[in-house]
Amino acid sequence: MWYLCVFFHRLLDYRKPEVESLAELFGAFGDNQNGDFSSKNRSLEWKLPLHHHPDSPFHFVNLPSEDVARNIANRSILVKGMYELWGEGGSYEELKDSILSYPDERKLPYLDSNSTFKITVDTFGKVTSFQEQKELIQGLSYIPFKGQVKLKNPDHNFWLIETDDYGANNGLPPIVQKSIFFAREVGSADRKLIPTYQLKSRKYLGPTAMDAEMAFLMANQAVATSGKLVYDPFVGTGSILVAAAHFGAMTMGADIDIRVVRDGRGPDCNVWSNFKQYGLPMPIGLLRADNNLPPWRPGLKEVFDAIICDPPYGVRAGGRKSGGRKLLKGAVEPYVVPDDKRTDHIPSTASYSLVECVHDLLDLAARMLIMGGRLVFFYPVLREDDFAANHFPEHPCFKLIATSEQILSSRYSRVLLTMVKTDPYTEELAEAARLKHIDFRENHLKWLEDGNLHSAVFSPADAHLTLTGDSKFTKEPKPKYRGKYV
Repeated sequence: MWYLCVFFHRLLDYRKPEVESLAELFGAFGDNQNGDFSSKNRSLEWKLPLHHHPDSPFHFVNLPSEDVARNIANRSILVKGMYELWGEGGSYEELKDSILSYPDERKLPYLDSNSTFKITVDTFGKVTSFQEQKELIQGLSYIPFKGQVKLKNPDHNFWLIETDDYGANNGLPPIVQKSIFFAREVGSADRKLIPTYQLKSRKYLGPTAMDAEMAFLMANQAVATSGKLVYDPFVGTGSILVAAAHFGAMTMGADIDIRVVRDGRGPDCNVWSNFKQYGLPMPIGLLRADNNLPPWRPGLKEVFDAIICDPPYGVRAGGRKSGGRKLLKGAVEPYVVPDDKRTDHIPSTASYSLVECVHDLLDLAARMLIMGGRLVFFYPVLREDDFAANHFPEHPCFKLIATSEQILSSRYSRVLLTMVKTDPYTEELAEAARLKHIDFRENHLKWLEDGNLHSAVFSPADAHLTLTGDSKFTKEPKPKYRGKYV
């Protein structure tokens, strides 16, 4: 059945991938009994309302049941609500005709005299006064409501949603003509989730702590849920694992900096206290571990249901791996820590390039994820390159199922990559992955290889304009429709 899906107007690239991941979680595509995790049919059918721009917050999505639609809406971060559409039109006369032609057998169960209801007026691209809202609701008198009005926790919520006709110069996606929807609410988002977990109230934070909204989006992309084990190899202060634990997943993390995972800022301000703050289950383990030299015993495979992480790519923090000055100077003998310094010893580390880091991450995921498990991680790109032509990391064990771009500056963005494991790990596939990595290393952008991402991000985007003496008069005006900037 087709449902009206209304999104929050932000993070536009992330909207459909999140809904499709949640549809997978709630059984919209079956139960994978045949083990075909690479099926091309595991995507939803979408369509736009008439005259709407692709960036519009209004979309129609075909879902197998109302329960699936409700579960998606209740858990999603970017879906404002899922609705059963009773009527739509370009004017209130057209809307009336559309509602009256909607089958009575679909409407009457929700108009019963023993039920309570509420009608909410919502608008996009315009402001409607309280008096106007009252008049619009009174104009729906042709709908035979028999129940009692109840403003708090009614049995049924109905929405009258209006979008005005506007062009491309007001910061909103253009709509050719006015659109009006009347619909019954099937499910809506938890409006308190993000404020509850916002970083400014978090006990333990670091410079790379993941924003709460983005952490929940990553957990949804990884379909984190009760009974699943989620691992973050770059755990830091645990923001991503907090989101996964909120959805009921068991969590486990690792970081190369022992001061982060063991000490924090004291016994009441550490990674563990972040979980305690929200009443979440504690991680089953936090390891001091190197992604370049993972601690797993030989032969251990397929442990995790999902791996979610934000690899260090040298903007706020550079990647580190085991090593140090003595190794760089050609020392052959291993360094032995004296007994009296073992307790507080902090192992030395060396620089860890992004290309090497991502290769190790893919190899770890290929070994340790179960079949059908998901790898979700961020990857940086330069915006002057064609986004579609960016050469993303590949591995023969995985299928890339979603890419969502987040623009962070005039020159730089990061892309959330979601991969699903489609083939079991073998030595033959590991060798094929090594050859792919060599090709990736040789053909990718040089700034990734040399670790110059920081300067690429923070150097002036229009350096040649500063030579004119006054760049503000020479730059082209920024388009008012922000599109993906929203």
